[in-house]
Amino acid sequence: MFPANRTRACCFFLTLAVAAHVAAQPLFAPPGNAQSRWASFENPGMEKGAGGQLNAGGKGAAFKPVKAGETVTLLDTKGAGTVRRMWFTLQDRSPESLRSHVLRMYWEGAAKPAVEVPLGDFFGATLGRMKAYESDLFSSPEGRSLNCLIPMPFRSGARVTFTNESAKDLEQLFYDIDCTLIDKQEGDPLYFHAVWHRESRTVLGKDFELLPRVEGTGRYLGAHIGVIGNPAYTGWWGEGEVKMYLDGDTHSPTIVGTGTEDYIGTAYGQGEFSHRFQGCLLADNTKRMWTFYRHHVPDPVYFHKDIRVTIQQMGGANRKDVLRMVKDGVELTPVTVDGVNFLLDPKRDINDPTLPAEGWTNFYRRDDVCATALFYLDRPENKLPPIAPVATRTADLGTK
Repeated sequence: MFPANRTRACCFFLTLAVAAHVAAQPLFAPPGNAQSRWASFENPGMEKGAGGQLNAGGKGAAFKPVKAGETVTLLDTKGAGTVRRMWFTLQDRSPESLRSHVLRMYWEGAAKPAVEVPLGDFFGATLGRMKAYESDLFSSPEGRSLNCLIPMPFRSGARVTFTNESAKDLEQLFYDIDCTLIDKQEGDPLYFHAVWHRESRTVLGKDFELLPRVEGTGRYLGAHIGVIGNPAYTGWWGEGEVKMYLDGDTHSPTIVGTGTEDYIGTAYGQGEFSHRFQGCLLADNTKRMWTFYRHHVPDPVYFHKDIRVTIQQMGGANRKDVLRMVKDGVELTPVTVDGVNFLLDPKRDINDPTLPAEGWTNFYRRDDVCATALFYLDRPENKLPPIAPVATRTADLGTK
């Protein structure tokens, strides 16, 4: 850790110990000047003594309909504080609905959102599939709600909006956003950011960017990733390594993994599980759909200048199946056969009869991949492109 950043990093890491779901203080600590406030449709302004006034206090505004194309402000507060918890549920929880609704978060009156993501993907319902699960940062207790426990500090203001970008009116949106408000932020906490990205067909031989290059000082918190496998391919899709390019890395990364399922803590394939910081919530071999997550809480990934995070688009199968795909004209590039490196020797030929017929073959392939990247940054805005149009987000989600 560089001395100039030691105070910020240590302060922030203590704050993130809220992975224990509380502020970085004992449960019995006195409140000081902190004020607890919840924003919901029953009290969207978080005003003192002003909650639950409709229908004489009889649950008059538990939810709100949101028309097609409408944006609703969920939180708009001035001053310093921290978002502690978010909870959502909605009447239409179909994949198309969860991909059509956009959650945006703005810090310090910024014009550009720090968070701009599909509602479902942000909370781990990647590819619009809700499953019951629990991690230290997100949960869906019975697969019907969306919970986030990531602390999100701000100094002078925070605004959160929900936009229905679908062609249908949403009959019911429920939410609450729980905050603590204070006079002034102590230390120099980082701002929370999240970005979503999808490629319906990745580029052959090119790594998919989980997080495009971001400039500044901060911390990479992890990603929610979805894969819809290309039916042209036989075999396993998840041989790709995660790579993290830190602080000026260009050609080669500083941090590199060993495989996709390895990155989320499992091995030799990927079934369904959910743990505190890693999991796979969907593993559907029939529909060729997988959703998984990794949260870097106990293993922080810091950056001081810039960061870019990618995952290789690589699969694997035995050589005879790869030869069959090559014969059928499937797009692929052999990488290794039983540990023999193909990329280092352009004269290598997958048809070489001296290679073992059943030899495990890694190869570059093209699939439908998406990711929501979570990170903290030392500024309230990032320079990443805006979210893709709703048609791009909702195309071919495997529901037909």
